[in-house]
Amino acid sequence: MTATGGVGQAYDGVAELYAHLFRGELGGRDDELAAIRRLVAAPAVAGRGLPVGDLGCGPGEATELLAGFGVRAFGLDLSAGMLRQARLAHPARPFVRGSLTALPLADAGLGAILARYSLIHLPPAELPSVLAELRRVLAPGGLLLTGFFAADPELGDTDRPVPFDHKVTTAHRWPIDTLAGLFRAARFTETARTLRAPAPDERFPQGTLLLQG
Repeated sequence: MTATGGVGQAYDGVAELYAHLFRGELGGRDDELAAIRRLVAAPAVAGRGLPVGDLGCGPGEATELLAGFGVRAFGLDLSAGMLRQARLAHPARPFVRGSLTALPLADAGLGAILARYSLIHLPPAELPSVLAELRRVLAPGGLLLTGFFAADPELGDTDRPVPFDHKVTTAHRWPIDTLAGLFRAARFTETARTLRAPAPDERFPQGTLLLQG
């Protein structure tokens, strides 16, 4: 999440409800869980012991999942309300407040990054600078996994990101090739991707990109 458009404040207003509605939702996402296992197996994490940052952590469920794999994990979010929920639910984990636009993290300090649905609220024009910031804090050879709402050709989507009425605040669905191209321009190398049709309770296709720094 970023300061752009008051995203943090928007999530503050729904933090308790959000934490309740989405509790346990990662448990049924086998494709994402497989990608997260690859993330924590990155040599910079498994070999060098560098931490994994759950950037845009929300109520901290993914942070707790990462820690359950035996890695040093922490969560970062712009929303004070979301961080309050995360600390209540997962008191053993460290959570810090910060923005993706200016991360309060050292250069090359992370072995891996999970950015799960945390880029979707960025205005597309801001995304290149945020990806450069993610590249800055990721150690050489580290991995980044991002999940996002993907473009839907059946809705007329082409090669450009499309804004939509997310339940909290405006978000974008991204064509996977377009998003991958922005990561490539930020000096990431794509190692894997997934793209699946929406489940019955979802509005849009869902995508992931696994990238190496």
